[in-house]
Amino acid sequence: MSRESAVRVERVQINFEGTVILRDVELNVTQGEIFGLIGPNGVGKSTLINVISGVVSPDSGRIFLNGYDVSHLKPKERARQVAVVPQNPSSSPGFKALDMVLMGRNPHLGLLEWEGHYDLKICQKAMELTNTWQFRDRYVRSLSGGERQLVFIARALVQEASVLLLDEPTSHLDIGFQSEVLELIRQLRSSSGLTVMMAMHDMTLAGQYCDQLALMNKGTVHSTGEPEEVLTSDNIYRAFGANVTIIKHPIHGTPVIVPVGSNVRKVADE
Repeated sequence: MSRESAVRVERVQINFEGTVILRDVELNVTQGEIFGLIGPNGVGKSTLINVISGVVSPDSGRIFLNGYDVSHLKPKERARQVAVVPQNPSSSPGFKALDMVLMGRNPHLGLLEWEGHYDLKICQKAMELTNTWQFRDRYVRSLSGGERQLVFIARALVQEASVLLLDEPTSHLDIGFQSEVLELIRQLRSSSGLTVMMAMHDMTLAGQYCDQLALMNKGTVHSTGEPEEVLTSDNIYRAFGANVTIIKHPIHGTPVIVPVGSNVRKVADE
């Protein structure tokens, strides 16, 4: 039996000061899927994340989350459907990690209502899942980049939304934290059926951790499909102007992108 749609993007267009940022974008992300947005810098990946989350309204087109039109949802209703971890999340220097995670419970609180024991219990569970409970009394500013990223993922989890959006979740992280963050995302999908959509810069990592990919270029979706279908030397050349070889990961069998220089084009179908 086919799974239902968690995120559906219908002919979305964004214009800014006469420039088309997104042009007739259409995507469908099924429930329980890890979906990656890849492409060169400045092609609209972050803008699309902001449109899906409801932060930015499209000039035309519609976004549906679990069948609900985002434009018809109030902010708290939307926050119970989708949680977002932005590329460079901001935080007040005076907040400790637990305070930051507790903020994610706001969509479930009434006017002037304070967090209670149940909210704290949910926060503890999320921080234990992300291995950040040990940082609960530390100021966020004192954490490393990877530790902060895990704290912000915990904050998103306590919203108890069924869709998680991440904008470059591994940017500026060393290889150890990159693996930790992506393995955590995979674990969350497996354990709770969470639907994940993330913009990624590293195409090899995207191919390893995502079920489906969308390659964007110049504000449009160039191609979609499984990593092996999207991560081809021809697609990458058209989007990036880069000559690459595609080889198989020796352990996972997923595509690995290998640059081969500007004057030589080579395709390895192994």
